Amino acid sequence: MSDLFVSIVSLGIGINYGQIANNLPSPSRVAILLTSVNISRVKLYDADPNVLSAFSNSNVDFVIGLGNEYLQTMTDPVQAQTWIQQNVQPYLPQTKISCITVGNEVLSGNDTQLMSYLLPAMQTIYGVLVNLGLSKQVYVTTAHSLEILGNSFPPSAGAFQQDLAEYIQPILNFHSQTNSPFLINAYPYFAYKDDPDQVSLEYVLFQPNPGVTDPITNLNYDNMLYAQIDAVYSSIKAMGYTDVQVKISETGWPSKGDPNEVGATPENAEIYNGNLLQRIEQQQGTPAKPSVPIDIYVFALFNEDLKPGPTSERNYGLYYPNGTPVYNIGLQGYLPQMDYSASQKNALSICTLLLFSLIVEGANHGGTFIFILDVTAKNLTPMLDQRICLWN
Repeated sequence: MSDLFVSIVSLGIGINYGQIANNLPSPSRVAILLTSVNISRVKLYDADPNVLSAFSNSNVDFVIGLGNEYLQTMTDPVQAQTWIQQNVQPYLPQTKISCITVGNEVLSGNDTQLMSYLLPAMQTIYGVLVNLGLSKQVYVTTAHSLEILGNSFPPSAGAFQQDLAEYIQPILNFHSQTNSPFLINAYPYFAYKDDPDQVSLEYVLFQPNPGVTDPITNLNYDNMLYAQIDAVYSSIKAMGYTDVQVKISETGWPSKGDPNEVGATPENAEIYNGNLLQRIEQQQGTPAKPSVPIDIYVFALFNEDLKPGPTSERNYGLYYPNGTPVYNIGLQGYLPQMDYSASQKNALSICTLLLFSLIVEGANHGGTFIFILDVTAKNLTPMLDQRICLWN
């Protein structure tokens, strides 16, 4: 039993649950899988009713998304209220929904009309939540690409692109007023892929390395992700805000890529995500914000076979669609082979958690507990298969 696994069992991991695929398990089966590894925070790119229903009465907290195609419509309060009443209210409080992301990476695109809709849509959604008495439990934000930065090094000199200031300044004011976080999708992988001769692999993979020192603050960075986060904080501060928290809405590493996608290997993906989870578990802060634990959603739960673009885009998953880990970072979960009703799913979730508690207890006492959970019986009584149940 690895120490990493024992740590992860007690860790609230954020994960992006994308569904651009035709071979994924049903949401009810995914609910069991995530329960078995204690993943308690999930980010969707939509408000899939099948997913939200499947996680009813679970302990999983959801970020749901409004796609870019909805932005213009969501500037209309009537349309926004209808969306909230159809996609949020019916699932509360049985399913925990704490955040709505309005749009994704809008400001790094070329559609200035779409950019002009972004803040009004966020404000309208927030206004509806206020009117419905939900604004204290559901916050509103949007996710940005790191490409909105005009300068990212040194981190203390981070700055947004000048031509985006007219959009970002009022968005920061919105976050400050509503106490909502600024979300960034950050991928050190891209920096390494684009310039592997100049970017240290150890630096981007959280491995031992001399690090990079910010000449202005003399703070040393031993990994690129933390430097990117602090560059965003500096960019926000340069616009006059010190009360807006930065969260990472996406980061990850592909396990496979095209020949020109340097570094896209299962070994590097395992190292990146494994080391990242260790740092999350340690509640680390960045050099410039040491007292603020990093808040991160890993990308992604599954490999998604229908995603367009290079091979890497279809290979960011921690799991294959059959529930097998793509590589070992201690998240060996359980994916049932059949669907279950809500009551059966809840019973199974409880049993699964109890068994995983036994694993942790055994590991803490120097033992090893290996099991197969047999849930094929109609009464859903989990049984330990005596053939492979071993205590050392």
